[in-house]
Amino acid sequence: MSINELQDNVIEEFADFDDWMDKYALLIDLGNSLPPLEEKYKTESNLIEGCQSRVWLQADYVDGKILFKGESDAVIVKGIVSLLISILSGHTPQEILDADLYFIEKIGLKEHLSPTRSNGLVAMVKQMRMYALAFRTKEQQG
Repeated sequence: MSINELQDNVIEEFADFDDWMDKYALLIDLGNSLPPLEEKYKTESNLIEGCQSRVWLQADYVDGKILFKGESDAVIVKGIVSLLISILSGHTPQEILDADLYFIEKIGLKEHLSPTRSNGLVAMVKQMRMYALAFRTKEQQG
């Protein structure tokens, strides 16, 4: 599935709920379904700067695609990590760099997150794009 198709699925899933408490519950469920990150990846270099809670993001380049793994010590943030991974993982660096992550606004995440969580979300997306840029540069250098 393309990044946009995956985003549309997320938007649909969140559209089932009107109440933000239900949407938070869905985020928490998504976070709880995220496989735990292996301890060896919980390193300083995988820690995302700018997040209030601790968020680790691991990226591996496999067969031309980036596979992300992540975890957070905060349940709602873990749900956000899970969403980003479900949408961006398994795509090429170029697809990730070209992606317009419109789902964030469409599901109301931007307006319902505290400023610190919002900054953390921006930092996570930025880090995922940095990985994509690094892997694309590596690709181009052969």
